Amino acid sequence: MKTRLLTVAVMAICFISFAFKPDGKTKKPWNAPDKFAKMPSHAKNDAATLKTGKELYSKHCQSCHGKKGIGDGPKSAELKTEPGDFTAGSFQSQSDGSIFFKVSEGRDDMPSFKKKIPDQEDIWSIVAYLRTLKK
Repeated sequence: MKTRLLTVAVMAICFISFAFKPDGKTKKPWNAPDKFAKMPSHAKNDAATLKTGKELYSKHCQSCHGKKGIGDGPKSAELKTEPGDFTAGSFQSQSDGSIFFKVSEGRDDMPSFKKKIPDQEDIWSIVAYLRTLKK
């Protein structure tokens, strides 16, 4: 009887440990609609665009995503969802349009920036800057 109870307890602990991340934050798939996933970048890949993107990132994104984009900003500990790692291949493999959609629309802890950053070219500048963070 004790062995069966112990086995059930161990199985329950294993299940819980696989279902949740150690930091308690959830990570769920986030796919952009096809319209955006297939959308090419509208940003020029020049110094002025990257400068604008970096400035906007510092102002609007860095507090959660961190200076280097690895999800370790000062506000990241307050989030229920994982802020993600912009240097990771899984992020960098997304299309520019998918990233544009996510910055514009947001979800859960990630706010929508289409009102805070109403100029779409500025959002495209952030996308261009995020591409510089790859490993």
